Amino acid sequence: MGFLEESCTLRPLNNNLLDQAKPFICDDADLNDFFANDCINYNNELLGRTYCFTFDEEPSRIVCAFTVSNDSIKAKLLPKSSKRRVGKDISHVKRGIKSYPAVLIGRLGVATDFSGKGIGKELMNFIKAWFIDGANKTGCRFVVVDAYNSPKVLSYYTKNDYKFLFSLENEEKEYSAITTDQPLATRLLYYDLILLAKSE
Repeated sequence: MGFLEESCTLRPLNNNLLDQAKPFICDDADLNDFFANDCINYNNELLGRTYCFTFDEEPSRIVCAFTVSNDSIKAKLLPKSSKRRVGKDISHVKRGIKSYPAVLIGRLGVATDFSGKGIGKELMNFIKAWFIDGANKTGCRFVVVDAYNSPKVLSYYTKNDYKFLFSLENEEKEYSAITTDQPLATRLLYYDLILLAKSE
């Protein structure tokens, strides 16, 4: 058991909670702005659901927050090497499908006053387990993320067993129809939930 399970409560991040909570501040201004100003609009427009863990000793403190929405990996559009890597653990009968069901982590952040305590790893483990739980109402094979293309962020996901959907940035640019010579702002990564489901 970890800190989130023992000392926190999972709650939808809604207007009532935002009105009562202390400002949620993590180490990224874009995330801070999203959780303070945009997550309710995403929820109202059915574009994503945002959840947070609040600290039981002080429920007005948000420890971490994340947004999830439905997505898919469009297998037929991937280069052959990526298609083989993504589909290698899927039975031959199902390899011919055009897209694999996935959940997208749109935003994820840990409050700065709780950083350095392993909460990011706990949160990722929670999200993974959440989507293989028997109470989950939809089929979901993968968790995907369009992560900021920075060493710190990419290291977080790869340490949590995520793999790059595209081995090379040029492949990803082609897939995304990006024609500039600029580096990618984000990189697509995925985690195959079957690995967790088989280990339980």
